[in-house]
Amino acid sequence: MSTSWIWIGIAIYVVVAGATAILSRHDNQGTMSGYFLGNRKMGGFVSAMSYSATTYSAFMLIGLAGLTYTGGVGALGFELIYLCGVTLVLIFGPRFWLAGKKFGYVTPSEMLGDRYQNRAVGTVAALCSLIFLIPYAAVQLAGVGYLVSGMTDGRISFTTGTVLATILAIVFSIVAGLRSVAWTDTLQALFMIVTATIVVIVVVHQLGGVSGFFSKLQTDHPGALSVPGTGYFTFSTFLGLTLPWMFFSLSNPQVSQRLFTPRSMKDMRHMLLGFMVFGFLYTLVAVVWGFASAIQFPGLETGDLATPKLLASGLVPTLLAVIVMIGIIAAAVSTIDSIMLTLSSMAARDVYSVLKKGSTDTQELAVGKILLPVIAVLAYLFAQLELSLIAVLSVSASAGLLVLVPALIGAFFWRRGTAAGALCSIILGGTLVFVLELTQTKLLGQGSGVWGLLASVVLFVGVSLATPKPTGRAQEFVDHVQQKLSKHGAV
Repeated sequence: MSTSWIWIGIAIYVVVAGATAILSRHDNQGTMSGYFLGNRKMGGFVSAMSYSATTYSAFMLIGLAGLTYTGGVGALGFELIYLCGVTLVLIFGPRFWLAGKKFGYVTPSEMLGDRYQNRAVGTVAALCSLIFLIPYAAVQLAGVGYLVSGMTDGRISFTTGTVLATILAIVFSIVAGLRSVAWTDTLQALFMIVTATIVVIVVVHQLGGVSGFFSKLQTDHPGALSVPGTGYFTFSTFLGLTLPWMFFSLSNPQVSQRLFTPRSMKDMRHMLLGFMVFGFLYTLVAVVWGFASAIQFPGLETGDLATPKLLASGLVPTLLAVIVMIGIIAAAVSTIDSIMLTLSSMAARDVYSVLKKGSTDTQELAVGKILLPVIAVLAYLFAQLELSLIAVLSVSASAGLLVLVPALIGAFFWRRGTAAGALCSIILGGTLVFVLELTQTKLLGQGSGVWGLLASVVLFVGVSLATPKPTGRAQEFVDHVQQKLSKHGAV
C-alpha cells in the first residue's frame, strides 16, 4: 500500500482526535481525582466505550488475529473465557465504586494500602504494576509498529510507527487527563467496531461468502476449526494464556481504576453491559480476520503480520483499509494512554507520597504529570526489542499482575486478611513470576501465571492466619461497603 495513504489517514486521525481531546478540557483539572478519574462523573455510554477501547487494544486485531492465524479456533475459546471473566466486574465493580466514593481513593493500590492499614501494601502493589504494565504498554506500541511496517512492506519502519504512537499517547494523556482519554476513547471505540465489522463482511464475501469461506478454511487448514487443532494449543498453553485473562478486569489497574469513575451505580451497569456487547462482537471480528489471513497468506513469518497483510491485500479496498488501520492505531494509543495515566497516578499517590510524607494533592498531581512521558519512553524502549507474538506477550505481562488478585479479593471478602499476608503474596509471588518469565522456565509444563497465582494465594492465606487479625479501618472499610451494597440492592 502507498505510504501516502497511510500518512493522510494518520494526519486526519490526529486532527480529529486532537480536537476531541481539547474540547474535553472542562471541569476541575487541578486535583488528582479531577485529572485521573474525571471527577468521578463519567456517564454510562462514555464509560462503556472508554472501557472497551482501553481493554481491546492492538491485542485484538493484531494479537488475537495473529493467535488465531497461528493456533486456530482455540484463540476464540481463549478470548471468550476473558469475556466470562469480565463478569467479575458485576461483583467487584459496585464495591470498588462505593469504597472509592466513600474514602476518596484515586488508585486501586491506594485502596489496598488503606484497607490493610499499611501504606507499604499500596506502594508494593504500585511497584508491581509498574514492573509488569510497562511491557504491556510496549506491546501496544509494537502493534502500531508492526501494522504500519507490514502494510507498507517496510517503507514505514517499525521504529517510526512506535515513535508515532508514543508521541500521540503522551499528547492525548497530558491534554486533559482521563477526560481527554475517555472522550477520544468513545470516538475510537465506535470507529473501531464499525470499520472492523465492515472489513469482515467485505473479506468473507471476497473469499466466497460464509459457506465458501469456511469450506476453504476446512480444506486448506483442517486443524484450524478443531481443538487442539494445529497443535499450538496444548492444555498447559491454553491454561497459561487464559488464567491471566480471566482475572484481567480485576488484576490490571488501568482497567480496575475505571471502576472509580462512573457517575452512579446505574452508569456502572450501563458501562458493563455496553462493554460485554462490544467485546463479543469484536472478538468474532478478530478471529475471522485471523482465519481470512490463514486462507490468503499461509506461511507468514509471524502471526502478528496477519492483519497488516490482510489490510494491504486486494481483498480490502484501500480507503477502507486505511480507515481500519487508523482504528487499530487509535485502539493501541487508547490503551497506552490509560496505562500511562494509571501508572503515573500510582507512582505519585502510592510511591512519591510515601517517600515525601505530608505531600499535598497538588504536588502529587504535578509529579504524576511529569511521569507521564517518562513512562511512555520506558515503554518505547521496551518495544524496540520487537518481541512476538503480541498476544503471548500481553498475557505474560498480565501473569505478573495475577499476584494482586488474592489481596484484592481478600479486601472485600475476607476480614481476616492482613497487611503481612498481602505484602508476602505480592512480593514473593511477583518475584516468582518475574524469574520464571525472565528465564523462560515452565515448571511441570505450566506457565508463570499459574505458579504466581498459586503461590500468592497460599502466601496470602497462610501469612494472614499467622498474623494478628486487623481491626479499625479494615473493619470500617468492609462494613461500609456491605451496608451500601444492601441499600443499593447489589450483590
